[in-house]
Amino acid sequence: MEEKYAKRTFGLELLGIVLALVFLAPFYFLLNNSFKKLPEILLNAAKLPEAFSLDNFRRAWVAIDFPTVLMHSVVVTGLSVLALVIVSSMTAYRLVRRPTLFNKVLFNVLVAAMIIPFQSIMLPLMKVTAMFELRGELYGIVICYLGFGLPLSMFLYHGFIKSVPLEIEEAAVVDGCTPYGVFGRIVFPLLKPITMTVIILNVLWIWNDYLLPVLVINDSYTTIPLAVQKFFGQYLRKWDLAMAALTLSTIPVVAFFLLLQKHIIAGITAGSVKG
Repeated sequence: MEEKYAKRTFGLELLGIVLALVFLAPFYFLLNNSFKKLPEILLNAAKLPEAFSLDNFRRAWVAIDFPTVLMHSVVVTGLSVLALVIVSSMTAYRLVRRPTLFNKVLFNVLVAAMIIPFQSIMLPLMKVTAMFELRGELYGIVICYLGFGLPLSMFLYHGFIKSVPLEIEEAAVVDGCTPYGVFGRIVFPLLKPITMTVIILNVLWIWNDYLLPVLVINDSYTTIPLAVQKFFGQYLRKWDLAMAALTLSTIPVVAFFLLLQKHIIAGITAGSVKG
């Protein structure tokens, strides 16, 4: 029995190692080629660089004005995630604690919106953003991210709030808390695990998103994905500078993810206890 278990465990561990190598391969090519010159990349992208140099990073930093585009990405991501956390948590709380027919229908509509592919509404989105003068404005991209990110974030909060004891809220009401006070002082602090999950998922999505910013803000508020695209022209692709710029852009979000990743499993597991 122990021999069979040992073989099964070894097989699973080996499979896990192989999958890890497959998923880490893109990071190897990204980091490895960020130190190479363009001819080296074109000859053999998998080979280690002949000499490690930071020249690509310096040139990419200047070419795209990295501090500026980094600040744009931080502002867009930060404001969008903040809006998603506030609106989706309050929406989910209302839908859970007031299970009226209208709220049930609204919940189903929001959940159904998650299956609509973004590409199918690109043209209507362009018309709507132009109609309400959202294009080229910071608040325009934040509103768009709020609309597209609300269904999933609200769904995660909805499942978690069901596990919050109603007696705690009733006790707060008896002590004189207003409805907003109950949510802000009692309920929302209890939502920390799922809030961390919502923050992580949306930061990873918004930070790396290219399609929505290029449609809504374009050059007026250039984020890192938009800036990196400038290295790929019709006749010339500057892979050396692009790899260096992508490596620089990956560092903040990877560090952020590593700091908060422990909350993902805790948040999703806690939110799935009650259906």
